[in-house]
Amino acid sequence: MNYTLCECGFQPGRFVYRDRNLDMQHNFWYYPPTERSVGGYPVTRDEILEAATQIFGQKGFHATSMQDIAEAVNLQKASLYYHISSKQEILVEVLDRAIDLLIERMQEVMASPLPSDKKLRRAMQVYLCSLLEHRDVAAVLLMEHRSLEPELLARHIPRRDRFEALWRDLLQEGVSNQVFFCEDPALASRAILGVMNWAITWYRPDGSLSAEMIANQFTDLFLRGLLIRSN
Repeated sequence: MNYTLCECGFQPGRFVYRDRNLDMQHNFWYYPPTERSVGGYPVTRDEILEAATQIFGQKGFHATSMQDIAEAVNLQKASLYYHISSKQEILVEVLDRAIDLLIERMQEVMASPLPSDKKLRRAMQVYLCSLLEHRDVAAVLLMEHRSLEPELLARHIPRRDRFEALWRDLLQEGVSNQVFFCEDPALASRAILGVMNWAITWYRPDGSLSAEMIANQFTDLFLRGLLIRSN
């Protein structure tokens, strides 16, 4: 095949060539070879984020180095910087992706035709199971947002606010429908989330209760309270 090189500088970017025989121009993206790409496939951004999330969850953000992340995906540290500019960039993307997924799942619950009490039960099941099935992600989401630099934290906080607002809206819906008695839905929603969030510190997958069973007991506690009611 006969090629004319139109653009290439052996830097990450677009590589264009023309096939003289077919009079066609082709475009593809070129990345400098890395330890992984030499083996036949390039490391992906998702793989880097997944590896970083696991290390952040186990060691903490500040104790994790870029070298740790590079080694986890079998890259040299210099090669990692072709994909990611900094730990802060990794952290904010991990946090944004996690909270966006939780928002999406909560919106699905809110859009369901269930009555408010059953909707609350479903919301608590979905949220707690998400936390306990993905504890590394949960640990980063709940603990490491404080490690963001001020500019990135300011960008991330509106996402967290949207997520908390969905819980307030659910409780307010129950109050409006005369299903719940709740003087302060904002305070109640923080209490519900706080109880579930803390579960990542003590939950054991091999324990006697599944995540869904724990969520159901928590829901019963909030819906019924602790006091025995006389008939």
